[in-house]
Amino acid sequence: MTDIIINMIAWGGYIGILLLMAAENVFPPIPSEVIMGLGGMAVARGQMAMVPLILWGTVGTVIGNYFWYEIGRRLGYKRLRPFVDRWGRWLTLEWHDVEKLHAFFQRHGQWVIFVFRFMPAGRTIISLPAGMTCMPHWRFIVWTAAGSAIWNTILAGAGYYLGANFHELDRYVGPVAVATMVGIVGFYLYRVICWKPRA
Repeated sequence: MTDIIINMIAWGGYIGILLLMAAENVFPPIPSEVIMGLGGMAVARGQMAMVPLILWGTVGTVIGNYFWYEIGRRLGYKRLRPFVDRWGRWLTLEWHDVEKLHAFFQRHGQWVIFVFRFMPAGRTIISLPAGMTCMPHWRFIVWTAAGSAIWNTILAGAGYYLGANFHELDRYVGPVAVATMVGIVGFYLYRVICWKPRA
């Protein structure tokens, strides 16, 4: 995967960064940490400039997230009811919980969108409920871009700091990503074991 990202950046430059960041948000297993980190390393070697790197990376992030936002908007949250009624045990949700989440997202969705941009596993998934709750397009785009620009700056800055020492980036990113996924899976299993329907 790393070699593909390196080749894509070398071939496409800023456009390659945009395409990779859009793809990363459509197919979450592609790591944005590595994409923007390698972009930062390219800045350190004089092959790119930091501001255009962050701008193109952020545009790609917004495009990828908008894909899921549009799916959620077209689906609509009420269409989930038969699915939740049938699989609520494994989702650890009842329809009442979905309605509470919907109301919460309508009140505080912009802050949720912003904060989730810094969470490796949640920054893509959160676009679905944003679309399902019909968050205004401009608000979704503004808050997605704001959070993504900060996160991309952090990642690119880390790459710039590490310079050509890519293995250092890999060494830090790998364990953090694994620990995050283990934590999410552990929390889900805990929810499944302890969850009881109100009825």
